[in-house]
Amino acid sequence: MVLALCPGPRGAADALGVLQPPCGQGVGRGAEPGGSPGQAELGAAHRRRRQRGLASKAAELELELNEHSLVIETLRAVEAARRCYRMVGGVLVERTVKEVLPALESNKEQIGRLLETLTQQLQAKGRELSDFRELHNIRLVGEEEPRAPRDAADAAKAAAAGVLVS
Repeated sequence: MVLALCPGPRGAADALGVLQPPCGQGVGRGAEPGGSPGQAELGAAHRRRRQRGLASKAAELELELNEHSLVIETLRAVEAARRCYRMVGGVLVERTVKEVLPALESNKEQIGRLLETLTQQLQAKGRELSDFRELHNIRLVGEEEPRAPRDAADAAKAAAAGVLVS
């Protein structure tokens, strides 16, 4: 199979580093209600991969946020003139705590805002995936359909099951 990359966001990594599929692959054809079941499954799989990518990026940012908090807490306990080292673009730079602390706090705030945005996108992607699965009647392996009793007699038996009368 030959894959051609489209200009623009498809076929390239987006801002979060999650790859978009090449044009004509997965999303477009699987999104139509009259399409084949295989195409719908591909569309659902693409949406699930995208959701997992967002979730992994959110987890990574959460770890960075915790790391920033730990470093900020540690640096607040030391004197402002003390030397410390910070990695900037792969280079270790010597600075003072007074210079580094404001930059770390600013980075922590930005990471927090980005994490909130990413969480909202993750929730929206989850709703989109659920709607898509419902629209195309896609069930996961091991997921069962809720069974309704066929008539009132079966419902009464189900309700009375496990009840001991003396």
